[in-house]
Amino acid sequence: ELVLKVRIQTPNLRENDFIEIELDRQELTYKELLRVSCRELGVNPEYVQKIRKLPNTMLRKDKDVARLQDFQELELVLTVSDKNLLFRVPTLSEQSGYNKKASELTY
Repeated sequence: ELVLKVRIQTPNLRENDFIEIELDRQELTYKELLRVSCRELGVNPEYVQKIRKLPNTMLRKDKDVARLQDFQELELVLTVSDKNLLFRVPTLSEQSGYNKKASELTY
């Protein structure tokens, strides 16, 4: 696995922490990086304008992703600024702590 640090570019927030994501080294593609990053951050991929390797390099293709090394810092640069449009609501089964068996219990 390749471990990367990812966050959303939001210059107006006081706290903008990175999260760590893991990518399978056999699937180091731009599409997979985008998919995993958006899923982990809860962002709709349609609103990602670009992925930036900090401090100032734009990732554009699979070869760029293949060159990444463990713990490199990335930012998702979004196209819109309305927070209500950016974040998708995770389905119940994607939410942490969801228990399918418990959801089927009836009283």
